[in-house]
Amino acid sequence: MATIEECRAALGKLSDNMQGAEGEVGAAAALDRSVSCHITDLDVTFVGRMTGGRLEVDETIPGPPREKARIRLAMAGDDLVALVGGELNFATAWGSGRVKLDASLLDLFRLRKLL
Repeated sequence: MATIEECRAALGKLSDNMQGAEGEVGAAAALDRSVSCHITDLDVTFVGRMTGGRLEVDETIPGPPREKARIRLAMAGDDLVALVGGELNFATAWGSGRVKLDASLLDLFRLRKLL
């Protein structure tokens, strides 16, 4: 099972990848949205914002998110680490229910370029 520190590092790596993106992926990364990522097996949520082409994690809270972010993710810590590391395909994980993504329809279309 991935630790909180490994999950935070994976989110940091995702942020670094977003910042270096160009073209359509760079445009998708440039969204300005509140974000939450609930790590179900650790029962913690990383809360932050996508802004300026980066993902900034502001805090880590126990349990599920307290407020509804515009982009909400939920998954196990190992799945987050595998997704960011390129070992798990997002579409497969999402289709099987291992990863949950809630966002507006327009944001979903934009985010699919990132994932």
